[in-house]
Amino acid sequence: MMEEVNLEAVLEGLLFVVGEDGLTLNQITSILEVDEEEAKKLVSSLREKYEEASRGIRIHFLGDTFKLTTKQEHKDYYKKLIENPETNFLSQAALETLAIIAYNQPLTRVKVDEIRGVGSHQLIRKLVAKGFVKEVGRSDLPGRPILYATTHEFLDYFGLSTIEDLPPMDTFIDNGGGYVDEVDLYESRYHETSQEEDDS
Repeated sequence: MMEEVNLEAVLEGLLFVVGEDGLTLNQITSILEVDEEEAKKLVSSLREKYEEASRGIRIHFLGDTFKLTTKQEHKDYYKKLIENPETNFLSQAALETLAIIAYNQPLTRVKVDEIRGVGSHQLIRKLVAKGFVKEVGRSDLPGRPILYATTHEFLDYFGLSTIEDLPPMDTFIDNGGGYVDEVDLYESRYHETSQEEDDS
């Protein structure tokens, strides 16, 4: 006999997977194959459990979507994490994701995934937390996914005046078709290209 699926647990997993994009009530009813009333009960029950002091996240209704968010009262600890020198770095995968967003903005997480060929949900969340990427609206595509773009902090961090100052994309690709390392990507290559433009 097949074990009955706990739909509340499924909903929790779905909210985690979609991340910043969130889920609308219509999406929840469609995916879980329940009516609207049952979907509301599942969301309400899960929200109540997350409101307990022992939980570190909660469910917010933002726009027309439900999404998992951290608790505002814990923000000082998240700030310490971001400012910690041991965690305040960008991996090669994060740099790759950031470059894709910078050159194609605004674009959705799904589009980033398509370009990279792998999921980018956690990487985008990290870039948002560090202030390099932000939500700038929603796409007209089905589900109205979030659009992402770079921030002023991104420009400041990499020494750019405007996004137009980014060097040509082909300077970021090595001979093997992959992205060059962090130093070349946002320091050496940028300054070399800028110098050449100044001399021309």
